[in-house]
Amino acid sequence: MTAAANRRRPVVAALYREALPPRLAEIEELAEVRLTKADGMAKALDGADVLYQWHSFSPALKENWEAASSLKWVHVSAAGVSQVLFDELVQSDITYTNSRGILSRAIAEFALGFVLDLAKDTRGSFRFQQQQRWQHRVTRKIQGQTVLVVGTGSIGRETARLFHAVGMEVDGAGRTSRPGESDFGRIHSSRDLAGIVHAYDYLVLAAPLTDDTRGLVDAEVLAAMKPTAHLINVGRGELVYTGALTEALTSGSIAGAALDVVHPEPLPEGHALWGMENVIITPHMSGDTEDYLDDLGKLFVDNLRRYCNAEPLENVVDKSLGFAARPEPSLPSPRHSS
Repeated sequence: MTAAANRRRPVVAALYREALPPRLAEIEELAEVRLTKADGMAKALDGADVLYQWHSFSPALKENWEAASSLKWVHVSAAGVSQVLFDELVQSDITYTNSRGILSRAIAEFALGFVLDLAKDTRGSFRFQQQQRWQHRVTRKIQGQTVLVVGTGSIGRETARLFHAVGMEVDGAGRTSRPGESDFGRIHSSRDLAGIVHAYDYLVLAAPLTDDTRGLVDAEVLAAMKPTAHLINVGRGELVYTGALTEALTSGSIAGAALDVVHPEPLPEGHALWGMENVIITPHMSGDTEDYLDDLGKLFVDNLRRYCNAEPLENVVDKSLGFAARPEPSLPSPRHSS
């Protein structure tokens, strides 16, 4: 008998809210699966090796932490994990993986679409169309325009590549400043935004939400932007102080914004941002293409196969930072600390 044949099938607790996880038959071939909603989490976790958090932002693990004594690996079907990390999990030796990279290209396409919408005034064209009005006007070109992409991870890099392809000049901003590379002309420290944003026509936010990035774009940063510049947010709503952004747009200190994410979500009915003609709002959908759920499911199946074969996992999150900061894979630890 091979070592793989002797190895016990892992127990996977699969947390879902409404729709069951995709590729369930493939998961069941590899592991004993306990499907559960949040109210059954404690029972599902008892003796489980793996938590597949298909319901990405549920607090159920935190609420049932005492039942997770045998847990070795948690996988979440989202790239951002700030909403589901908590002190006990961060301090444990449980391996935590996310879905980094799966939605990156789609989000980058959405960001480019925002740039084109803003530069070519597609909303204005649609308004004239509804009025059956033939109104000629000029629009802005994007070739040669400057962009600062905040967030140099998978989403930021895909965004930079697409912007480069249409002739834009792209720099990045990350945790530390460093020399330029193939995707970015140069990389600034995101702590220096207020001192550098004046040089850019577009400020694109694609960073994860962490203690360091929460409220990164505040009144000072917005005031330092060009009055002709636009803010695009495809990262997390809390990267921006919504009140400061509303004031900047109202006063004309920036030209406009395109927001796939806001804070709070959903944006309350009657909020001033809804009615602004220089603002585009979409409901946190930039990564949601027709096949994205299956792509997320495939990532977990592939990682579960690695787990069963005692191979390193992909997309391991540095829990102290709140994102997958390093490409190096990692083997799950046998148990979490008490």
